Amino acid sequence: MSYRKLGRTSSQRKALLRDLTTDLIVNGSIKTTEPKAKEVRKTMDQMITLAKRGDLASRRKAAGFIRNVVADVKEDGDDIKVQSALQNLFEELGPKYADRNGGYTRILKTMPRRGDGAKMVILELV
Repeated sequence: MSYRKLGRTSSQRKALLRDLTTDLIVNGSIKTTEPKAKEVRKTMDQMITLAKRGDLASRRKAAGFIRNVVADVKEDGDDIKVQSALQNLFEELGPKYADRNGGYTRILKTMPRRGDGAKMVILELV
């Protein structure tokens, strides 16, 4: 098998990866352990590749994976525009990385976690 099990059952692992990928889309960077970051990097690269493609099938496939959360609220006079994580992925991140052929994320190592000494990293979009 070519993936890390992260000490969880398959349903817990899928939920963890969905949550961390959605948080990375919404916030742009997350702080997590190194093995989790390396797994989230794979799913994030897949989501950005779907966003670059931009067709309906890609949008539906990404919608099946990404959580339905509010990414941004913009006010334009009297109008309030609420943007979901899926819209953020396809409207902002897809065009941003249109000319790039992979390597959409960066892993920066930080200090070990205080409680158990786990290797901590910051995973961010390039």
